[in-house]
Amino acid sequence: MMLVEQTTVPGAAMPVAQFKDHLRLGTGFADDGVQDQLLETFLRAAMAAIEASTGKILLSRDFTWTLTAWRDLAAQALPVAPVSQITSLTITDRLGGDELISTDRYTLEADLHRPRLVSTGICLPAIPVGGQVGIAFEAGFGPNWSDIPSDLAQAVMLLAATYYENRADSGAGAGAIGQAQLPAMVNALIGRYRTVRLFGGGGGA
Repeated sequence: MMLVEQTTVPGAAMPVAQFKDHLRLGTGFADDGVQDQLLETFLRAAMAAIEASTGKILLSRDFTWTLTAWRDLAAQALPVAPVSQITSLTITDRLGGDELISTDRYTLEADLHRPRLVSTGICLPAIPVGGQVGIAFEAGFGPNWSDIPSDLAQAVMLLAATYYENRADSGAGAGAIGQAQLPAMVNALIGRYRTVRLFGGGGGA
């Protein structure tokens, strides 16, 4: 299994101005924008950490997920959420030949935690031996920062502020705070968004 992010969040969508307000940085000076790139870097690092911890994509972008076998022949849970649309389903044989599957053979079962690709018939299209399937989809709460649930947006701000405040400490920078070491307040805010996996990840996960 391989999940590849096909598009990135544009800089204009990152809430740098809101982050400045959160940090209570001064404004109205000639060098107001001198830290903008640094602040955006910390916001992106915090967003990535929250997404990794919850499995939720905050700002919309396109992904491709490649599989060599279905976990369930009738439905396949997708690796992240929320998913707004499946844009294509392509079967590739062992020689590299592609078959674009008609959209009337599958549908998206939307869910905040476990969206699924579901067959409209009995089974999903067969994956040949030595072949694979590529599922292209769009995931995220929306294209704008205001589309993100307020508690997740606040968690990003708090974590980015932690990175910023510890930027001079090489032992506590954005690359050093792992998911297990997220601040308690951040963990409290994102707790309800974490996906609970039952039965060892079965049921099409």
